[in-house]
Amino acid sequence: MSIKVYKPTSAGRRKSSADTFSDVTKFEPEKSLVKILKKKSGRNNQGVITVRHQGGGAKKYYRLVDFKQQKYGIEAVVKAVEYDPNRGPRIALIEYTDGVKSYILCPDNLKVGDKVMSDDKNMEAKMGNRMPLEYIPIGLFIHNIELTPKKGGQMVRGAGMSAQLVGFEGKYAQIKLPSGEIRSIAKECSASVGILGNSDFRLIRWGKAGRMRHRGIKPRVKGKNMNPVDHPHGGGEGHSPIGQKRGPQTVYGKPARGVKTRKPGKWSNKFIIKSRRKSKKGK
Repeated sequence: MSIKVYKPTSAGRRKSSADTFSDVTKFEPEKSLVKILKKKSGRNNQGVITVRHQGGGAKKYYRLVDFKQQKYGIEAVVKAVEYDPNRGPRIALIEYTDGVKSYILCPDNLKVGDKVMSDDKNMEAKMGNRMPLEYIPIGLFIHNIELTPKKGGQMVRGAGMSAQLVGFEGKYAQIKLPSGEIRSIAKECSASVGILGNSDFRLIRWGKAGRMRHRGIKPRVKGKNMNPVDHPHGGGEGHSPIGQKRGPQTVYGKPARGVKTRKPGKWSNKFIIKSRRKSKKGK
């Protein structure tokens, strides 16, 4: 992927950039692997907004990406590299030797004609292959990692992301995540080898609110620009600070920025070997 920069013909075009889609080989999705994506606008099943600043956006199909890849021992050929409007990385259209087609997350430098395979036993750890963590050599970069065996990949699925296998201890593999956190995961969990592509996705400058509305993201208003009834930071004359508060708060009055949100008794704490948070000296 590469980024193109627009000429500053207007205020919206100034300093904005866009994807060139130079790595995409097929622009129409596979009809058998898409479904209608109904918009929720951040609302739950009761119609209450649980995620703010969402709504609208261009209509798009949902691509049925296979995060499990459980057709073991069957080789597949990459037929196309496609754009997915629902995620940052590209997706690869693969076709197995038995004729079944599927979408997978496309690692960097995976080309049309390359062959990939998934298995639940030891195999060659080349880019695009998927296997249990216990068979992956230490030091390799991986993505689409499972937390529960056979459930499908749940971690490291963003554009340009990768985790590193740093070692084994007992029945667990130790994974260094993109955040810097080192976490233990059962060795039976599967992962795909390689670094996810489209790493320049984070460099796109959207330039104006209209492009964000096409993505389904509404404008955000600072709390201190609101009235006191709408936000804890609201009120005052003009562009006032947040007032006599111990720190910034969310719209619901809870502490924000730098506050741990993980529940104290959550069971997954025991699998975290090293936190992503940098320890402060003297504490």
